[in-house]
Amino acid sequence: MNIEKLPTGIEAFDHISDGGLPLGRTTLIAGSSGSAKTLFGAQFLAMGIMLFDQSGVFVTFEEQVDDIRKNLRSFNWDIDTWEKEGKWVFVDGSPKEEDSITVGDYDLSAFRIRLEHAINKIKAQRVVIDSIGSVFTQFPDMHTIRRELFKVAMTLRRLHATSIITAERTEEYGEISRFGVEEFLADNVIILRNVLNKEKRRRTIEILKFRGSNHIKGENPFTIIPDKAIVIIPLSAMELKQRSSHVRVTSGVPKLDDMCGGGFYRDSIILVSGATGAGKTLLVANFINGIREKGERCLLMAFEESREQLFRNAKGWGQDFEKLEEDGYLKVVCIYPEVSSLEDHFINIQEIVKSFKPDRIAIDSLSALTRTSSEKGFREFIIALTSFLKHEEITGMFTATTPLLTGGASVTEGNISTITDTIILLRYVEVYGEMQRAISVLKMRGSKHDAAIRQFTIDSQGMNIGEPFNGVSGILTGNPVVVKQNN
Repeated sequence: MNIEKLPTGIEAFDHISDGGLPLGRTTLIAGSSGSAKTLFGAQFLAMGIMLFDQSGVFVTFEEQVDDIRKNLRSFNWDIDTWEKEGKWVFVDGSPKEEDSITVGDYDLSAFRIRLEHAINKIKAQRVVIDSIGSVFTQFPDMHTIRRELFKVAMTLRRLHATSIITAERTEEYGEISRFGVEEFLADNVIILRNVLNKEKRRRTIEILKFRGSNHIKGENPFTIIPDKAIVIIPLSAMELKQRSSHVRVTSGVPKLDDMCGGGFYRDSIILVSGATGAGKTLLVANFINGIREKGERCLLMAFEESREQLFRNAKGWGQDFEKLEEDGYLKVVCIYPEVSSLEDHFINIQEIVKSFKPDRIAIDSLSALTRTSSEKGFREFIIALTSFLKHEEITGMFTATTPLLTGGASVTEGNISTITDTIILLRYVEVYGEMQRAISVLKMRGSKHDAAIRQFTIDSQGMNIGEPFNGVSGILTGNPVVVKQNN
């Protein structure tokens, strides 16, 4: 039987922890410098007050109380008012000049008395101690450290407080804590990481141990956002339970609809792969223009071209994005990928989707986003994004740029091809010394589709799909060969 949980109120954490922190127990939050340990603890207390009317005690052994208040103001937590109302109490154990000389054996008995008084004074249900490791430098040996930490843990348990104790780590994937004893005395262990990989930082959270309680295994990325603090993206908790629609929507190109067996499925994810200039953005523009038919809404996230470029190009293809936007059918967001982390981009997309409520979303291009993350981080972003769009029953079209003009697999395609429902390939083809364009529906999950590789041209009306390439092989491999026909 699982023990009772105390919901933290931290977004997505209660999901991956199967309900929150074990009630009345102590949890160790271990992490290197800058991994957000202090923020996690403060958010645990703030959410307790704001969502559940549960008071809390914040013990600081490292930073000055005024510095903590100042650092937490950006999250719009009214700590000053909570202190006046007796909902939040600071216990200041940070080092002072007069504490620099210690006479005799040092222990935490005086601290435990102050802690118990603070908890009883406001009937605190939540306690955060940040960071316990900084005070252990006062102790001569590991035995004393273990003994004093055990006494602190027993005091918290006796007072029925659900507690967080933070501890420093010296490396991201090494020992759990600096002194190597903290994790054995805590009931639960959570690790926060801030890993540097190829000049890119990536924050993750992992529940390592929950005694007698279920939880989701593995690392989950998170980001820090003003007004929300820590926001976790629960990849390991995502499930394949999305609904599947049989409703078809138009691609905006009638001939492509025919090639796809009647159009795209409403909740499908479409990948458009092609070299620079092959027609990917044009296909996105047609996809957007398709909203006219049923008065749908579309969100365009552009990571490579500016707003002016997109609107100018659309006009060249006979489409008026400005009018669509004025009428409330289109929302265009142009942003450089490097401005934010992938986690921040994902949260931003979620927020825009919730407010704008689009029926379609186009992202041009996914390849640009690979510059801001590791390959693993990019794949996790794709999993989170596709899962979110399917859950919302939004039709998604993503573009990916191939490394060669004649094709070739990219990092983007390798990470998304198995997740997408439809793959459309756009290729340059040289035939008899003339460069032509080709389009093919490589994959159409759950539907019959045209397997032919067809010619297409681009003019002032957009994309015009013609007849199949006859007598030519090797188009998709980038090595077209004219095959002689037998009479």
